Amino acid sequence: MTCTTTVATATLYLRDNAIMQLTHFGHSCLLASFPGESGAGTDPGTTVLFDPGIFSHGFEGITGLSAILITHQHPDHADPQRLPALVEANPQAALYADPQTAAQLGRPWQAVHVGDELSIGHLTVRGAGGRHAVIHPELPEIDNISYLIGDGRHPAKLMHPGDALFVPGEPVDVLATPAAAPWLKISEAVDYLRAVAPAHAVPIHQGIIAEAARPIFYGRLTEMTDTDFQVLEPESATGF
Repeated sequence: MTCTTTVATATLYLRDNAIMQLTHFGHSCLLASFPGESGAGTDPGTTVLFDPGIFSHGFEGITGLSAILITHQHPDHADPQRLPALVEANPQAALYADPQTAAQLGRPWQAVHVGDELSIGHLTVRGAGGRHAVIHPELPEIDNISYLIGDGRHPAKLMHPGDALFVPGEPVDVLATPAAAPWLKISEAVDYLRAVAPAHAVPIHQGIIAEAARPIFYGRLTEMTDTDFQVLEPESATGF
């Protein structure tokens, strides 16, 4: 059986044996869609959107979200102009962010701290890490929460680290791995992917580099690690 749900411009095909569908809306904005536990076509499952920021696109029309998760306060991860409309269009969504961002956004946003464990639909979401990667020692440190998503079959089915190089002490199935950043050299990106050693990885945070230059970064991450590295087509779902 195949059921089809339209989310913005992305069409998600959730088959009986599907575990998770990922849709990339640019930069660090990812939609993770999990089929319902029953496997019935009438069960919408659980959908979580990460980091809808100013370099991202196409997320504005998404409805039916179970949760919106923000890793930190920078506008490329939380667009101050478009975020309110997204929240209004998803009144049922749980809203979570790092402590500083949650305080800035106010209610109904809830703060996630390191070690917190959340229940979203049938998913378990854990907060980890805690601090943004250092851009320069003279710049103030800010909060950054890395999220690990468990789906009942895998306790870390997906990890979105935000702007940090957090290495969990457990196997990760799919890692949203930073490909480029003001705080990141390509050698560090390679070493991070090697350290986490996920079964699969998809690049994020590439909105700061020209599209023509991205294959240079992707090539190193593909050639210099043993991970199955996949570049997601924009606004098109891929199953994992």
